[in-house]
Amino acid sequence: MKFSQMKYNRPDIEQAKKEIIGLTEAFEKAESYDKAKELFIAVDRFERSIDTQATLASIRHSIDTRDEFYDDEVQFWNNAGPELAEYLQNWKAALLKSKFRKELAEEFGEIIFTNAEIELKTFSPEIIPELQKENDLVQQYHKLLASAQIPFEGKTYTLSQLSPFKNCADDDRRLAAWKAEGQWYKDHQAEYDAIYDELTHLRDTMGKKLGYGGYTQLGYYRMGRNCYTKADVEKFREAVRKYLVPVADGIYREQAKRLGKEYPMSFADNALMFRSGNPKPQGSADDILAAGKKFYDELSPETSEFFRMMLDNELMDVLSTEGKDGGGYCTSLYDYDVPFIFANFNGTQGDVEVVTHEAGHAFADWYNRKRIPKETIWPSMEGCEVHSMSMEFFAWKNVEDFFGKDSRKFLYSHLAGALTFIPYGTMVDHFQHLVYEKPDMTPRERHDAWKELLGVYMPWMKLDGEIPFYSEGEGWQRQSHIYSTPFYYIDYCLAQTVSLEFWAMIQDDVDNAWKHYIAYTEQGGSRVFTELLKNAGLESPFDENTLKSVCHKANDWLNNFDLTGIE
Repeated sequence: MKFSQMKYNRPDIEQAKKEIIGLTEAFEKAESYDKAKELFIAVDRFERSIDTQATLASIRHSIDTRDEFYDDEVQFWNNAGPELAEYLQNWKAALLKSKFRKELAEEFGEIIFTNAEIELKTFSPEIIPELQKENDLVQQYHKLLASAQIPFEGKTYTLSQLSPFKNCADDDRRLAAWKAEGQWYKDHQAEYDAIYDELTHLRDTMGKKLGYGGYTQLGYYRMGRNCYTKADVEKFREAVRKYLVPVADGIYREQAKRLGKEYPMSFADNALMFRSGNPKPQGSADDILAAGKKFYDELSPETSEFFRMMLDNELMDVLSTEGKDGGGYCTSLYDYDVPFIFANFNGTQGDVEVVTHEAGHAFADWYNRKRIPKETIWPSMEGCEVHSMSMEFFAWKNVEDFFGKDSRKFLYSHLAGALTFIPYGTMVDHFQHLVYEKPDMTPRERHDAWKELLGVYMPWMKLDGEIPFYSEGEGWQRQSHIYSTPFYYIDYCLAQTVSLEFWAMIQDDVDNAWKHYIAYTEQGGSRVFTELLKNAGLESPFDENTLKSVCHKANDWLNNFDLTGIE
């Protein structure tokens, strides 16, 4: 079914509560495994239906945040979701106490119980008001981003539409675009500070109400962390500082030489990889999607079927338009057994990375669409990001179709970007730990903390005041995950480390690498992250030697890559 034909119907929440109560009570009274299983599957169908309607409203709102109908519907779900959570938690409690737990685990996997135990630690009816307010504030943040109308060279642009100018090869024009963007954020500084301050205190209150003394532990539970701890993340951050920051620093020093700039460079200059300009995809949005279709057709029969289905059913909204929310994402429409991709094409290499990154998520979702319950379709978030970040590297074999004459530029900048991203992403995680350890920090103290971390994780950034929004430590406010999904961002860094393992395999034997990718993907969310990796013959990013090894291999490749003829 085409996305435009999918019907949205706001459910009767009071009726939905009665339905889940009835299913839970019947499950508790079940006298046979067959009956318990039947009710278990019925609850899964119920959750799929509720989730599908909420997701339809969310997608259509993000496509146009000015749409009053879907704005109201998102507000409805902001309140209804936390209310329903109480009844779904009661279901989880009943599941954990079931006398048929052994049989259910044998058929559907022990992970459903592992995750249920974690989920029960994230909720109490006592925090429903805070959850509802949190939803409202996150929606407010996204609407503020989507409302941006930035004056530049006599026209106005959204944040996404301004991005190509921020990568322009003309130094003066590029700097002017960065200043224009930074000024827009500066003009809305008070709003961004107020939203985040309230979110921080709300989350701290929730953590205290649930007995954790603050938000951090609750944040880990809400992220579904089921096989590693805060201490493991701290060790990973230490390895990033030890092995990766020096490598990334070397990449930017070489970049400064190519550009004829003094090191360290400004934020605007660091955005330009080559003097002649960053790689750009060839052709229009339709051309990029056509190249994507060719790539997936050639990669495997399964990916071919998947991507053709996405195109035929209008399951990608990729053009940057007024009123559209920023960024990109992939989500599931469970009632239809399909994923949906949301993006903002703007003429940069990121357009191609959407067709590979978000489609990596979507392929994993589609490949596992028949799993029951729905929570075993996806692994935890760092596991999901392996699908997407690794798929980006498989697309290297079709680089000419996407980038034409800029192919060599892309190969270099993509690998360099993968390496230099990890220090940034790790800094985002470190910053959030500091924030929730000291929730009473003032906005200025938070900005100062970010600025201090820049010196540790990104010493190649010159903090000279040329672009005040960035140099004064406020640039973190562009990162929506910090507002909407605390502690998410380290997942990208862990997954990027694994994706670099795939990159190394691809250099040796792409067919063998694809076998490992499918071995990883076909497990869906049936195991915890570290087990998914082990079962697919991959190393854990929590092993210091893994990061050390991939850094060494990738850096050697960059140092030996032929840039002859590229200015």
